[in-house]
Amino acid sequence: MTTAHGCKPFNTKKIMVLGDIMLDHYIWGRVERISPEAPVPVLDVKKEEYRLGGAANVALNIKTLGAEVCLIGVYGDDDNGVLLKDTLQSYGIGTEGLVQSKGRLSTLKTRISNHIQQIVRVDHEQCDPVDDEVTKALETKILEDIESCDALIIEDYDKGVMTPKLIQVCVELAERGVIVAVDPKKRHFMDYAGVTIFKPNFKEFEEGLNRKFKDDPSFLEVAQAFRKEQNIKYLVVTKGAQGMYLFDEDGTQHFEARAREVFDVSGAGDTVITVLTLAYACGLDMITATAWARSAASVVCGKLGTSTLTEAELMESLDD
Repeated sequence: MTTAHGCKPFNTKKIMVLGDIMLDHYIWGRVERISPEAPVPVLDVKKEEYRLGGAANVALNIKTLGAEVCLIGVYGDDDNGVLLKDTLQSYGIGTEGLVQSKGRLSTLKTRISNHIQQIVRVDHEQCDPVDDEVTKALETKILEDIESCDALIIEDYDKGVMTPKLIQVCVELAERGVIVAVDPKKRHFMDYAGVTIFKPNFKEFEEGLNRKFKDDPSFLEVAQAFRKEQNIKYLVVTKGAQGMYLFDEDGTQHFEARAREVFDVSGAGDTVITVLTLAYACGLDMITATAWARSAASVVCGKLGTSTLTEAELMESLDD
């Protein structure tokens, strides 16, 4: 069975997600006066909400699109860790793949907004690498479950979960033929040689290579050279309003951004890596998978806060 757009339904797939799990805390309200205590706005809170972030949001994207997900990551032995597990379970995402790290802070990002304008973000997090015992426990869970999964997505936010040892385990899986997709940050940018899909945004690409690009030709040349040197099958670089670029052995493809009113880019990168990987795992070529990811990103950017989309919303955006 295939969809009208030529691939197997997402509900035939199971994707493993590994990386830094976060909880996003949103506080929305109205500012109508300045505090008499200091020259700062007073927010009259109207709404408060917790959403999944980081690797947890990718897991939610996969589940919302109809596929099965296996989430592997770390949480702390604190109140935010309990809240994180409860929130995952409320969305129907299993927590069997989570490893508790004693004395570690669970990542919580609190965004405070006046109507839809963010005023400040407050982060509770710990970014030093997890210890050897936690790394070993994560490795065990990966190797136990990977055989039942169709692909592995790594969400490396530089929060300490992706240690060199764990990255090595994942690269070896790619060498064995497992589809491994990576959403990288600066610390381990050069450590994922040999993976299937590597998806930084443009800023992350510049930071990872420690250089600035003055024009598109220099960016395109360096990106293709980087892909070859790192033995990456597909390099996808997202560039905001300029769309995204796909680099592979056949050359470079540019996908212009879909015209749509943008409310919030939070979580758009999570949606891109999810759709890229799911579509590719379902048998689509990477050009089509990238076009699908571009459409998916346009949908979630039209929503407020870290968001996901359904398979129906994705198919509707493709029809448009």
